[in-house]
Amino acid sequence: MRQRRSAQRRRRALEFETFCAGAAGRLLHAAQLLTAEPPDAAPQAERLLTQALARTYARWDRLRGEDPYETARQQLVARYAQTAWRYRRTSGGLLDRLSPQERLVLVLRMSEGVAEEQTAAALGLPPERVHQILMRASAAMLSRHTPAPGRTRREVATS
Repeated sequence: MRQRRSAQRRRRALEFETFCAGAAGRLLHAAQLLTAEPPDAAPQAERLLTQALARTYARWDRLRGEDPYETARQQLVARYAQTAWRYRRTSGGLLDRLSPQERLVLVLRMSEGVAEEQTAAALGLPPERVHQILMRASAAMLSRHTPAPGRTRREVATS
């Protein structure tokens, strides 16, 4: 009995390690976008990812056919939503001008490719509201990179 449990634990740990090796990079990128931290210095994103992966590992045996990436992303989103107030200050990241809600919608829809209805369900919002938030966030990102009259995009990016 003890050997069987030990073998199950080893199998579970190996499966989770394999999952992390394949998915952690993409999840970390999503966490960096959510926290608006630059890729070279992202302690909050790493902490957010660690918490999401720990919750996913705790549920690992109960996933039974569910997509572990989807579960980890849900954990990441839930953890971010619970602590979003921490990420309002600017940190030099690409999305630091956006509100936490705008970041969340933009990352889920544009970076992760989650459908509008699924995003709405995950956030407890109507799909129309998710669409409005996405449009506002997209407009804010585009206006950030729109050159002033007489300047090219390259000049704006290097200044």
